[in-house]
Amino acid sequence: MHNLKIAIGSDHAGFAYKQELLNTLQVKELKDFGTYDTSSVDYPDFAHPVASAVESGEYDLGILICGSANGVAITANKHQGIRAAICWNEELAALARQHNNANIVCIPERFISFETAQQIVETFFTTEFEGGRHANRVNKMHC
Repeated sequence: MHNLKIAIGSDHAGFAYKQELLNTLQVKELKDFGTYDTSSVDYPDFAHPVASAVESGEYDLGILICGSANGVAITANKHQGIRAAICWNEELAALARQHNNANIVCIPERFISFETAQQIVETFFTTEFEGGRHANRVNKMHC
């Protein structure tokens, strides 16, 4: 079990993987910000609350899932304190944490298997930010 508080959300295209992750993730706390079924919805309605929860510090990290991961990543990255990374394999998840101090992982449900999504999330949760020269770069990201 990870001692993490996690915020999770998806649109209709990410609903299936979100539900599976809700049933399999072992974390300290897991808050589901929706959507709650496969009816067509607008991804910003779920990406903004997840991003706000992570940005405020109420949750340690976030997971957003949609068909391509682009919409949720773009939306989440509008928040000043968010670094949302689209990841479709474990190496990208590790680099997003190590080099970019990403705090939300964005998963493209239509393009990867659920097993890959699980591996991405596990890698994202267990990889630490390296700091050093990367900290200088991350500190320059904010507008």
